[in-house]
Amino acid sequence: MKLALFTLAAFLAVSNSAAAQSSAEKPAPQQHATPAQAAPDPFAGVPAAKPEDVKSVDSLLAALYDVISGPAGERDWNRLRSLFMPNARLTSAGKTLDGAVRVHPNSVEDYVRLGGGYFLKNGFFEKPIVSRIQTFGNVAQVFSSYESQHAPGEAPFARGINSLQMLYDGKRWWIVNILWDEERPDNPLPKEFAAKL
Repeated sequence: MKLALFTLAAFLAVSNSAAAQSSAEKPAPQQHATPAQAAPDPFAGVPAAKPEDVKSVDSLLAALYDVISGPAGERDWNRLRSLFMPNARLTSAGKTLDGAVRVHPNSVEDYVRLGGGYFLKNGFFEKPIVSRIQTFGNVAQVFSSYESQHAPGEAPFARGINSLQMLYDGKRWWIVNILWDEERPDNPLPKEFAAKL
């Protein structure tokens, strides 16, 4: 019996050694290099912009004010969309009558949906009062005070400050985000933003 067990153990040892040697001698299966996939275009799906709208920070800001302004009626929503990076946010901050702070973040599509109905029935003209631009490399921060009117020449029904972040991608400028707050009795425009000098 001992001889049979020894023979079996020796057989298994030789078999395992042969199998290990056999697998070591086999060439590794060829690995096919997968072609590098191009990174997805972060700007895909954005309508083409007018080159004059996006050539500089100033032209981008002017286009923004221009596209939302006009008499009652439809706006050029694709022109508005063309100014913004995908996933851009338009966020209003303010206070309710009882003093509670309110924040309303919106996508560009939210703004189109919510503003579209208002603009169809109401004239709306918004223009900058004072804009302060700071740039560093490919980024810009703009603090732009504004006034809103129902018709040109009328007294403004609202004033406030738009804070914009912009990005230059090597070809054009984009709006990344806008955050704004309106003037209120407890939140007057700072003197340097209240009137053009």
